[in-house]
Amino acid sequence: MAGKITQEDVDKVRQTADLYEIVSADVQLKSAGGGRFMGLCPFHDDKSPSMSVNPQMGLWHCFACGAGGDTFKYIEQRDGVDFRGAVELLADQYHIELHYEHSGTGKPREERSTRQRLLAANEEAQRFFVDQIAHNPEAVVAHKMLDGRNFSWNDAMHFGCGYAPKGWDNLVRHLSEKGFTQQEMMDAGLARRGNNGTVYDYFRGRATWPIRDTAGNTLGFGARKLFDDDNAGKYLNTPDTALYRKSQVLYGLDLAKNSIQKKRQAVIVEGYTDVMAMHLAGIDTAVATCGTAFGKEHANIIRRLISDDKISGIQLVGPQKVEGQTASSRVVFTFDGDAAGRKGALRAFGLDTSFQAQTFVAVARDNLDPCDLRIYHGDEAVRSLIDHASPLYDFVMRELVSHFDLQYTTGQVGAMKAVAPILAQIRDRSMYDMYVRKMAGMIGVEVDVMRKEANAERSRQHVRDEDAYAQPQSYRSNSRYEQVSPSQQRVERLDTARRNARRQQYFAVDDTVFMTEQQFMALVLQAPYALEPELFGALTVDSFMVPAFRGVFQALVVAGGLPNGQPAQAWNAHVREVAGPVIMPVIDELSVMDVPVASHERFGSRGETGRPDADHPSESQRTAVDDLAKKLLDLGYMRRIAAMQMQMDHMPEGPEKIAMLRSLVQLEQERAQLRAR
Repeated sequence: MAGKITQEDVDKVRQTADLYEIVSADVQLKSAGGGRFMGLCPFHDDKSPSMSVNPQMGLWHCFACGAGGDTFKYIEQRDGVDFRGAVELLADQYHIELHYEHSGTGKPREERSTRQRLLAANEEAQRFFVDQIAHNPEAVVAHKMLDGRNFSWNDAMHFGCGYAPKGWDNLVRHLSEKGFTQQEMMDAGLARRGNNGTVYDYFRGRATWPIRDTAGNTLGFGARKLFDDDNAGKYLNTPDTALYRKSQVLYGLDLAKNSIQKKRQAVIVEGYTDVMAMHLAGIDTAVATCGTAFGKEHANIIRRLISDDKISGIQLVGPQKVEGQTASSRVVFTFDGDAAGRKGALRAFGLDTSFQAQTFVAVARDNLDPCDLRIYHGDEAVRSLIDHASPLYDFVMRELVSHFDLQYTTGQVGAMKAVAPILAQIRDRSMYDMYVRKMAGMIGVEVDVMRKEANAERSRQHVRDEDAYAQPQSYRSNSRYEQVSPSQQRVERLDTARRNARRQQYFAVDDTVFMTEQQFMALVLQAPYALEPELFGALTVDSFMVPAFRGVFQALVVAGGLPNGQPAQAWNAHVREVAGPVIMPVIDELSVMDVPVASHERFGSRGETGRPDADHPSESQRTAVDDLAKKLLDLGYMRRIAAMQMQMDHMPEGPEKIAMLRSLVQLEQERAQLRAR
């Protein structure tokens, strides 16, 4: 059996892996100054950027849910693997060969992590499908299907189109020859076991598309029916596996990710060929759901890539202008104009308010899907479809009102009653009021009449009012509290106590000692070369009053003090290791929090020259950490002088008191020298 990965290789992966590159594959990151970045946390339903990322130190932390750690920890939480699996995933991504103790060079394939084996099986299946569409005469029907939709051979290869041959075990036999077990094939969703125990191909006689994550890993497949004797439905997707969850994947996201981040726009279509048509027509932000309706988890994926904006701490809601783009930030759904299309649009009302406000709907002429629209009317028609998308609320309510003849009173009443249940579902109070007025004007009724009808529906549906700009409330009613069990009550009491401790204003927030120690430790951990070794050597554990920072200082001492020529990231990792599980989260948070940086050192994008880094600190970092160290030393002198003065007040006159007086004078002189530096 292979042993653990050698520490040398772990360190090599740690130093090579680019945390910014890894996180930005999932989240839109924006510069926060000093080489740090902020984004929406992917590990909880984050509405405003709460996750801070420090690529220089390879550390991240979410100030909302508390998740955080190094690059390996991010991969562990994102991909559901253990530490060893995270190292192996990153080693594969950055083409680093790993060595294992007691096993020589290279890890036997059968001993690699389960996730890695499933990814490898899917990648091999993708190569097999592409080879089949290129060389198997049987695949001519797939060629005809793609050609009939105006896709060239180069188009098909760009999107990874393949062919799963007819028969029962073509892929199974191929993967077996490549060293994969039948269990691995079934776990990857590539094969099934029949009633007689025979393992057979899951995809047979179909055109295939690879469904990949943002890093380009193949998680599963979508497959389209090609033959009349295929009774498994027009489209077939990989079943849910350890890699593939249909509620958490979007086809084309690997191709569209960068454009979505740049343009802050995403276009949601309903099929694989629709994604191809959109991209080829110039709409390179298009993605598709895979055999399921667009849901909350899909919305979270898109939100993290588009990101949200703040002005003066206020989280903006609704489509916002994007520099360099004619279209505002938006999520555009393309639906058919029939009842099913309206039903699809109505499902978007189940998403949160901030997402609803950015949602638009586009319906093509003659109810064509994007692929057919491109076939019959060309690329310009596809681009025009997206350019002329309507806001979600307007689209749904206008469609309903259009069914009534508004020249008659009965038609107005019918339209009002039809639109009221939709109006009622707009949870944000301000937007609700605006649309009540808008619909009253469109239908031709008094605003108060429209509001009364909508309010009645709102009450009947038990719709909860929301204010998009209000801070979340922590209030729990007595009736709610009384309904939970005693154990749950204890948990909620503890939660309340912790929340109150976090929100209180009389300790730490404006406490000079706390803030001085916190900012000092943050600067030392983020820019250790900014601090003069002489000043660090003058500090002791008694220089710190806050227990957490005393613990961090002790970890620094145990780790050998400041780095001496070694990379700051490796030094920080060593400090975390010796700190242990109690102090490590403190170090993680300090390593990514805001630190004093001059305004001219805050940069708008990653990669600009002159950005301060951990091994080459800026002048403002040197000045800040120097000032903070002197403050800590000064506070230490003050405490020692005060203690000695109190002790002297209770001492009788004599030699001992005179000796202490000399010591007191010496301390005051040292303090004066420090303050004079």
